Amino acid sequence: MQRLGYILGICGSPRKQATDYVLGETLNMLENEGFKTEFFTVRGKNISPCRHCDYCLKNKECVLKDDMFKLYPLFRDAEGIVMATPIYNGGVSAQIKAVMDRTRALGAENYDHMRYKVGMAIAVGGDRIGGQELAIQQLITFFILNGAIPISGGALGANLGATFWSKDTFEGVKEDEEGFRSLRKTVKRFSKFLKNYEIKE
Repeated sequence: MQRLGYILGICGSPRKQATDYVLGETLNMLENEGFKTEFFTVRGKNISPCRHCDYCLKNKECVLKDDMFKLYPLFRDAEGIVMATPIYNGGVSAQIKAVMDRTRALGAENYDHMRYKVGMAIAVGGDRIGGQELAIQQLITFFILNGAIPISGGALGANLGATFWSKDTFEGVKEDEEGFRSLRKTVKRFSKFLKNYEIKE
């Protein structure tokens, strides 16, 4: 069965800064590879943390009626998912963590809601070593726990995914040549995998 759909890019930054820019560049690269893309940002959105109240287990939908309901259908229909987070206190942003936790409602509706989708992670930090790999590991863990297949850029610069050093400035991330090298490597493998990936059922 050939996979159909688009690439969903989720920006976990509440600001229109470095992470927003990097994700936009990523989706442009993927569009140049022939994919359709959808950009979703948490900026300006009301996405509450998961209460773990189990309402979704009984009712097959989340009790919190907020902007997460704009994201749920995008998750359902996406072929691939690119998640980009800024580094806050050495890890993922609270906003991207809320998104991950709130997909519990999708799992309650359909246990296999992310199975066989393909995932890619990006982390943007103000320091060179500020928690980028830890954040990417958390995003990869999210993919694995939900049945998605995480793709990295491979050895020599993009072992887990794409990492950036912004120096806490917008210009800093634009000038991060090593970061964009890791991004190109990761996008290349992500794109190649999706183009050759076929579910056997």
